[in-house]
Amino acid sequence: MKTLNLLCLASAALLSLGAQAATGEEIMTKSGCMACHKVDVKVVGPALKDIAKKYKGQDVLAKLLPKVRAGGPGVWGPIPMSPNPVEKISDADLKTAVQWILTL
Repeated sequence: MKTLNLLCLASAALLSLGAQAATGEEIMTKSGCMACHKVDVKVVGPALKDIAKKYKGQDVLAKLLPKVRAGGPGVWGPIPMSPNPVEKISDADLKTAVQWILTL
């Protein structure tokens, strides 16, 4: 029984090492966001650092999550942002990505 418990603990430890959480940048790359956004340069959408600068010091996470999810008219210019459905980026990943942007 002790051997079985040790094997289970060892397996769980190895799994947790391999299952590290993705960074905001990794999530945005995987979700296709970086096709329109770059950290330092405006592409189709604004530079991520410009977004962070605009909202610096504001508690805007609850405001930005639905805005990014739904997309919409061009707040940063004439080109509207495409919607980002849950099939493209999960709620948890979207939150991580937006939180990361706000740290830049």
